Amino acid sequence: MAMKKEYCGLIGVYGHKEAARMAYFGLYAQQHRGQESAGISTWDGWKLREQRGMGLVPDVFQERHLSRELKGEIAMGHLRYSTTGTSLLRNAQPFLINFRGRHMAVGHNGNLVNSVELRDRLEADGSLFQTSMDSEIFLHLIAKHLDHGPVEEAIMRSCREVRGAYSVLLQENEKLIGIRDPHGFRPLVLGRVGDTYVLASETCALDLLEAEYLREIEPGEMVVLQNGSMTSYRIDSGEPVSRASCIFELIYFARPDSTVFGENVYQRRKNMGAQLAREAPVDADFCMPFPDSGVYAAVGYAQASGLPFENAMIRNHYVGRTFIQPSQDMRDFGVRIKLNPVKEMIKGKRIVIIEDSIVRGTTIRTRIKNLRELGAKELHLRVSCPPIRHPCYYGIDFSSKGELVAANHSVEDIARFIDLDSLHYLSMDGLLEAVNQNTGYCLACFEGDYPTRVEAGCRKACLEQG
Repeated sequence: MAMKKEYCGLIGVYGHKEAARMAYFGLYAQQHRGQESAGISTWDGWKLREQRGMGLVPDVFQERHLSRELKGEIAMGHLRYSTTGTSLLRNAQPFLINFRGRHMAVGHNGNLVNSVELRDRLEADGSLFQTSMDSEIFLHLIAKHLDHGPVEEAIMRSCREVRGAYSVLLQENEKLIGIRDPHGFRPLVLGRVGDTYVLASETCALDLLEAEYLREIEPGEMVVLQNGSMTSYRIDSGEPVSRASCIFELIYFARPDSTVFGENVYQRRKNMGAQLAREAPVDADFCMPFPDSGVYAAVGYAQASGLPFENAMIRNHYVGRTFIQPSQDMRDFGVRIKLNPVKEMIKGKRIVIIEDSIVRGTTIRTRIKNLRELGAKELHLRVSCPPIRHPCYYGIDFSSKGELVAANHSVEDIARFIDLDSLHYLSMDGLLEAVNQNTGYCLACFEGDYPTRVEAGCRKACLEQG
């Protein structure tokens, strides 16, 4: 199981008498995108109201919040799993400010690659930061540009100053605004239920709210919801840019029942598994996933190879983020509490294991050791993406090259380290063959070719975090 942190999830609801409750369920559908903190802000006609907290959605919100305290027909929600900024309540979003009679809130999914330089410049000009999030930079930039015209113009000026990955929801008094960076790194979709508009990171949130999926917010687009209607603007980045959507949404992050970047996630993962079966067949007794991320690629592998599919590893779905950590002499307990093998299925068997990715290799090594101890005859690992050899600066928490096992070791070395009979990663050609749109994706974590210039301060900060 790859040890990666999801980034963030967004939900916006415009024009519903129970907007906060709608936002709550929209966050619930996207809980996989962030389990560190959650927050909802609403506009009640006079001011922005908010409720934020650490933990899962049902832990942060109570009935009184949704029925009485978060009043208004416009709501915005955010889930967080930090990639920039430490894990503290003050870094939970949405982040609110009052400025010259304007009430503003922001929620951000992504990572700015010039945040260090922007923060230094803003502080030199007198800005006072309350958090360590790069998300707060947006509000300081917007405040700086408000003298030049309406908030829409201030946002577009601000977007020309930032670089990197950002899908942003912003409330400004009675307006709800959605913004997507010119490269389209992070997903953001638009839906509608009746007269209510819904903005979300994933379509699975629209499904739960019974909202019709209308379209993606386009890369470099800003939509403004006000007075019951929507207006679209194009953000001029000042230079030509190419689409670079994060392919890890399809490999790992997005829920399989979502459509992301116009791609059905379930089918794309099955295609990756089928491509693996064609590239690296194995004479084995069955194939199995390490749940949950490897399940759908394993289905594709089984169907293409003709091998039986078995759920020989059972996941405990009731392990939260707050379970009591094991002591040092029980250091393997933290791995085993989440997944446990069906012992009778393992002994004497030749097994193909399907996994979505390998980051450090330490967790999967422990699980392979467990299967060896149960008497597995052969263990073959098939990975449904190419080796991750380069840090991500756009919001995925594998930021240090030193922690990426494939950056410093050959495939043969990794197989020996994990104690496998064979190891095969999906080829780059195979990965692109598995998706419908085989161009327009960011592949930097595999190839090291970054779509934007990454400032030295960002590289240093990511190295220190890693």
